[in-house]
Amino acid sequence: MIVDGHTHVWRYPEHLSDEFVYDASHVGGIPGGQQEKINPIMNTNLNDHWRAMEPVDKAIVVAFKSNHLKVHVPNEYVAQYVQTHPDKLIGFASVDPYDPDPIAEIEHAVEDLGLKGLKLSPIYQNVSPTDPGMLRIFGKAEKLGLPVLIHQGATFPRRVNLKNALPVLLEDVALQFPDLKMVIAHLGHPWEVDTLVLIRKQPNLYSDISALYYRPWQLYNSLILAMEYGVTHKLIFGSDYPFTTPADTIRALYELNNLVEGTRLPKIPKEVLDGIVYRDSLALLNLTTP
Repeated sequence: MIVDGHTHVWRYPEHLSDEFVYDASHVGGIPGGQQEKINPIMNTNLNDHWRAMEPVDKAIVVAFKSNHLKVHVPNEYVAQYVQTHPDKLIGFASVDPYDPDPIAEIEHAVEDLGLKGLKLSPIYQNVSPTDPGMLRIFGKAEKLGLPVLIHQGATFPRRVNLKNALPVLLEDVALQFPDLKMVIAHLGHPWEVDTLVLIRKQPNLYSDISALYYRPWQLYNSLILAMEYGVTHKLIFGSDYPFTTPADTIRALYELNNLVEGTRLPKIPKEVLDGIVYRDSLALLNLTTP
């Protein structure tokens, strides 16, 4: 089974603010001082998402909410979409700790919308994961048995604080909510080492490898470290669509060893790569599907 554990759907300007889209389109500077066009992946089509998921057996589709950045991909939007393909798509809700009643939102998302997990993004929401409001959300997720996909790593918007993104902050959460299953997105880049040692010592913490292959040297070294720390079994496949696709991610994973061809550097065994690509992450996260 191949499960894409991390995909997005959104439309601009309905779901994304001008600030978010501008920062996403200009991250890393503007070459030659020329204004670049808005990145087309900021306005995705549900049919495009569905076609991109053709290589996988299941895919998690996440809502996304940040009051700080005025970004809101509603839980209802995700729920309506996944209900069109219930045999393959699994929806995750998103709430913001600064919402009037995020706990009621979670209950509505689960009981009325049929969503199966939570997507949280402390750095986008401009809050520490150990903030009391966030801890209430984590506690509710643990009580309901909802896995949490959490963006605990760097990102592109200017008006957010990197100190809220350090993966090590999740250790306090894991200790307070020992039965809560969390997946750290993108190996917590650029703090991949911190993420690997964290998931090694906390039994219900995992990480996905989404949106990393276009930094191949970084990903290669991270997987070598994962082997050395003995945590490759806790790595989950994901694409971070629309930033990339499952097909491109799979192809790039199997091409990583090309980087060290003809050198004395170690290669990543095929069985390790197979384990990531074909891992049944739904079983790991106790997600029931049709």
